[in-house]
Amino acid sequence: MKVILLLCILTLLKAANATNGVDVSSLTSTSSFGCLKSNGFNFAVVRCFQSVGRVDPNCASSVNNAWSAGMSDVDLYMFPCSSCGNGGGQASKLISYLKENNVKYGTIWIDVEGPGTYWGSSTSANVAFFQDIVSGLEKEGVNIGVYTSASQWAPIMGDYEGASKFPLWYAHYDGVTSFSDFSPFSGWSKPYMKQFMGDVSTCGTTVDKNWYP
Repeated sequence: MKVILLLCILTLLKAANATNGVDVSSLTSTSSFGCLKSNGFNFAVVRCFQSVGRVDPNCASSVNNAWSAGMSDVDLYMFPCSSCGNGGGQASKLISYLKENNVKYGTIWIDVEGPGTYWGSSTSANVAFFQDIVSGLEKEGVNIGVYTSASQWAPIMGDYEGASKFPLWYAHYDGVTSFSDFSPFSGWSKPYMKQFMGDVSTCGTTVDKNWYP
């Protein structure tokens, strides 16, 4: 009986320590982040680089608004422009913007999705471009993560496993805050974070919902 009770307590503690958050790709106000915070979302990931090859002009404002609303952590994500080339230059452009605007953040997540749309058909060229981005970010000593999923990674990067040294944020819109659906791929044996629901309208803005244990 005591063992069962202890297991129940441990399960409840694990659930209590789990963290829900959102990612946003448009200007998000302090009031919207405050509403999200009051509804149990405690961290934010803000888009700071767009797939057209430029810094997102709303990045600094959204990040500052997230911190002002009391988010416990604020990360950034970079949606690189593969067709623009010069991954290192894109990384440098982003870092320069962040420094100039005194943006406070935790991790920069590199978004790898959209085979044939946002990335070219050559996996070797895609890997080289990705490595160039990573080199540019590593020179600045920033924390790096990768946002992708097995269905997106394989057609873009082929059998490349070099990114598995970075934490994985994967997408699976099953609405479940659990990693029970995850299967290892491309060197990642376990994920760090899950995007479990996309394009949700709430608190006066549109967000994707995320979770980590």
